[in-house]
Amino acid sequence: MLLFDTNVLVSAANKDSSFHLPCRQWLAEVRRTPSPAFLTWSVCYEFLRVTTHSRVLESPWSPIDAHRNLSDLLESPGFDLLNSTPRHTAVLAQTMSELPDLRGNLTHDLHIAVLMSEHGVSRICTRDSDFRHFPFLTIIDPVQQPRSSR
Repeated sequence: MLLFDTNVLVSAANKDSSFHLPCRQWLAEVRRTPSPAFLTWSVCYEFLRVTTHSRVLESPWSPIDAHRNLSDLLESPGFDLLNSTPRHTAVLAQTMSELPDLRGNLTHDLHIAVLMSEHGVSRICTRDSDFRHFPFLTIIDPVQQPRSSR
C-alpha cells in the first residue's frame, strides 16, 4: 500500500519538470498493478491548485483538464481515496503527543500522515523531505529510487 503526494503527481503531469520521467514511471507502473494505492482529498485539491496556477506552471492546465487527470487516476484499478475514520481525532492526538514540535506548514503533512496511519498505509511516494518528521512512514523518492530498480 502506497500513497502518492502532490509533488509526485504534479511532476508526473508536468512535462517541463526535471522530475517528470521518474515520477511518471512510478505512477504508471503502480497504475498497472493491482496493489492498493491512495490519494487524500487534500492531495487532490493541492494538485488542482498547483496545476492550474500561472505562477507555478509555465503552462497551467485548465481546471477541467486538471480534474480529468485526477479522475482518470482515481479510476485506475487499485487507486482510492483515504478519508478520515471515527478514529481520526484519537490518531491525531496520539501523533501530536509523539511529535510535539510539528507546527506551521507541517500541519498539512500531519493531516496526510494521520490519514495514512488510520488506514495502515506506511509508504508515501514523495519528493518532500518534510515527511521524514514522521518516523512511522517510509519515504519513497521516485527520483532517488527509480521504479526499474525495484
